[in-house]
Amino acid sequence: MSDAMDNRDAAIAKVASFIREIPDFPKPGIDFKDITPLLGNADAFRTAIDLLADTIDGRVPEYIVGTESRGFIFGAALAYKLGAGFIPVRKPGKLPGDVHSCEYDLEYGTDALEVHRDALQHGAKTLIVDDLLATGGTARATSDLLQRLGAEMLGYAFVIELEFLNAREHMQDAPVISLIQY
Repeated sequence: MSDAMDNRDAAIAKVASFIREIPDFPKPGIDFKDITPLLGNADAFRTAIDLLADTIDGRVPEYIVGTESRGFIFGAALAYKLGAGFIPVRKPGKLPGDVHSCEYDLEYGTDALEVHRDALQHGAKTLIVDDLLATGGTARATSDLLQRLGAEMLGYAFVIELEFLNAREHMQDAPVISLIQY
């Protein structure tokens, strides 16, 4: 194994050590992955952003698209690191002006996301960023919004992926990367 891989594995282990598991939150049977300790440690947070930047493998986005709310944290920092613009995708009623809206299914019910209709130019290269990939509903809805805007999807980037939920099976429109898998 190369020194670069050893260093990368050590950096990922460091980031993972700052993710706290909260059992039975928000309901019994769920082991919530809490990123607040990661955000509260400057070195670990910087390492997470650096790892995400290194992981996109030369796909240079013009825009990082972050979904409400934790996607804003990682997405904005990554946009700064990469010299890209940042586009927020929000819950309904949070963005002023004309928006595209997309409903998506949750385990119990539906939700929706919105993006400004003039957020980017047709053909703009985008990367969707969020803290966690679970079922993929939020990411797929965000992708749907970007397709309506005519964006070119370079991929999805997540800090954490819950592999047992098999979201990747439903996200074949672009490459998916994640730093830490559970």
